[in-house]
Amino acid sequence: MKIISSIEELRDQLRGQLRTAFVPTMGNLHEGHLSLMRLARTHGDPVVASIFVNRLQFGPNEDFDKYPRTFQADIEKLEKEGVYVLFAPSEKDLYPEPQEYRVRPPDDLGNILEGEFRPGFFTGVTTIVLKLFSCVQPRVAVFGKKDYQQLMIVRNMARQFALPTEIIGAETFRADDGLALSSRNGYLSTDERAEAPALYRALNQVADDWRSGQRDIAKLEQTAMATLTQRGWQPDYISLRKRGDLQAPSPEDMARDEPLVVVAAAKLGKTRLIDNLEI
Repeated sequence: MKIISSIEELRDQLRGQLRTAFVPTMGNLHEGHLSLMRLARTHGDPVVASIFVNRLQFGPNEDFDKYPRTFQADIEKLEKEGVYVLFAPSEKDLYPEPQEYRVRPPDDLGNILEGEFRPGFFTGVTTIVLKLFSCVQPRVAVFGKKDYQQLMIVRNMARQFALPTEIIGAETFRADDGLALSSRNGYLSTDERAEAPALYRALNQVADDWRSGQRDIAKLEQTAMATLTQRGWQPDYISLRKRGDLQAPSPEDMARDEPLVVVAAAKLGKTRLIDNLEI
C-alpha cells in the first residue's frame, strides 16, 4: 500500500485509472470502515482510502483535538484489506490557504436533524468531500448508512454538480448487541457500552409500533425519547422521516406508504451517538 500525503503525488499515482473506488474516513478505523473497503472493491479497482480529521466539520465546542488518531494501527488494517493507496494529507497539504470557498447544502436538508444540533457541520462535510473527490477523481465512492443524512447530502451534491462519481451507500455495521460501530464508541465507559444498545432498541420499538398500525408520529417520537431519558440518556431527537428527503411525512405520504426512516441522536454520558433504521 502506498501512503501519499500530497495532492500532486496522489494525482500522479492515479493517473489513467478509470475505475477508482474511494472510501473517505477520519481514521481510528474499525470493522465498519473495513466493510466499506470490501464493498468498494466490488465496485471498482483500485481501492483508495483517505484519512483526514477535517477541522471544518467540528463545532467550537466539539472534540476535534480529542478525536482519536490511531494512524499506525489504521495502516495495518488497510494493508490487510489490500487497499492500493492511502491518501493521508496534513492540513497544510489539503488547505494550503484558508478554505474560503465552501459548499453549503440547502437549508431544508442541511439545517434539520444533525444540522440543527451541529450548525455548519454539513457545510464542512460537503466542502471536504468535494475537495477529496477533486483530488482522487473516483468513479465510485462508498459512505456508510449510519450517517444517513450525510449520505443523502453527499449523494445530492454529486448529482447536482454532475460529478462523475457514483455514491454507494453501505449498510450499517453493528456489534452483536446491535450497537452501530462508530469511532466515538471508544469514548464510552464499560457501563455506558453496556447501555449503548438501548438506542437501537428504541429505534426498533418505533418501527414495530409503526408497523403495528400506530400513526401518531409525535407520540411515537416522544415515547421513544422519554424511554431513553428515563435510562439516563440526553436525546437530541428521535424522528420519523421520509427516506427520500428527510422531511416529516404528511398524511398523504402515510396513506401511500411512503418509505420511512427513523433517525436518532442522543448523548450517553459525554458521548453523542447517532443511529437510524429504515422502515
